[in-house]
Amino acid sequence: MFLETLKIALRSLYSNKLRTFLSMLGIIIGVAAVIAIISIAAGSRAQVTSSISEMGSNIITISPGFRRGRFGQFGSSAENIFTMELAEAIVAYCPAVKSIAPNSQTSGYFMYDNNNYMGTLVGTTMDYLEINNYQTGLGKFFSSYDLEEATDVIVLGSELVKNIYGEKNPLGSRISFYNNNQRLVFRVIGVMEEKGLGLTGNLNNSAFIPISTYLNTIGNGKHVDSFLAQANSAAEASAAVAQIDYLLSKYASSREDYRLMSQDELLETINQVTGTMTLMLGGIAGISLLVGGIGIMNIMLVSVTERTREVGIRKALGAKRRHILSQFIGEAMTLSSIGGLIGILIGYGIASSISRLGGWPLIFSLPTVILSFGFSLGVGLFFGIYPAYKASRLDPVQALSYE
Repeated sequence: MFLETLKIALRSLYSNKLRTFLSMLGIIIGVAAVIAIISIAAGSRAQVTSSISEMGSNIITISPGFRRGRFGQFGSSAENIFTMELAEAIVAYCPAVKSIAPNSQTSGYFMYDNNNYMGTLVGTTMDYLEINNYQTGLGKFFSSYDLEEATDVIVLGSELVKNIYGEKNPLGSRISFYNNNQRLVFRVIGVMEEKGLGLTGNLNNSAFIPISTYLNTIGNGKHVDSFLAQANSAAEASAAVAQIDYLLSKYASSREDYRLMSQDELLETINQVTGTMTLMLGGIAGISLLVGGIGIMNIMLVSVTERTREVGIRKALGAKRRHILSQFIGEAMTLSSIGGLIGILIGYGIASSISRLGGWPLIFSLPTVILSFGFSLGVGLFFGIYPAYKASRLDPVQALSYE
């Protein structure tokens, strides 16, 4: 009976090809949209997660807060607690913290020969490399000796080298930095590898000097802009944040004086936002499945009306109500299942094309495919029941006499 019902359904659908295609169109669009949206969202989320992971692992940024102004005074940045001594205290008293890199930065023009280019000068320590998962491509990074003696060495980002030196080897050369009518000269000892955007901005357009040199020449000699910390592991990241928060609360006058942001919190926020957007867009796409179901019901009602004499003949030959019911439900479900399969193929094609254009991995979720196909079958079943029930209730005598 199943095979016979399927043959009858396919024959009926094939005899009205255009009407069948238009009936399936809503199902096709709905399934394709759901598959494409979820695959694209999963791929883009994987790309963002991978990019953030490449910045470094278990990173925690610690920056000054902004105090509210009172009694007519303007608010100010709370930087007075951010000292080298505080960085040492965080490592000493926060067991979940593996390392910390104090850093300060400013913008200005780098000049060599007749070329100049605007970039960022960063004062930091050697731990900055490990925390940011950053490597030296040419030469070397500054050492603990440079940090202790506040030497005039500098390590350049790849973009700076490309725009200032071109094809020349910068090692050993003297480069000038201009900031606020101040000219500083540094000796180039290294060039960093190219790196994507990170939590600390475009590192390729930055140059790095010992934090001691920065504080003696550009800073006020004591306070740094922020800290970049690294937890022992991903599992201890939340514990590291809690320990740092507790310690800073002892140094600061209020919790407004500092801000903490961990890499895990950033990833969690991104996943929540993309998850919400995926559900919202998937729900909108799912509406077209319901519209497609209404189209199936309409076409099945038309089909029942057109085939009234056929139903009468089948009943006259001994067909029971369940046979007529299964015939028309089978047609509705065949219509929706074919539309679902076509929609899956189209959705895969759309997701594949967009993932190639966007440069992120194609993630084709099998549970999503099964859920979408199952939903399309459910739509066909739900909206096919009433036309099938109406056909099964026809009186044979009236059906045979129908013109």
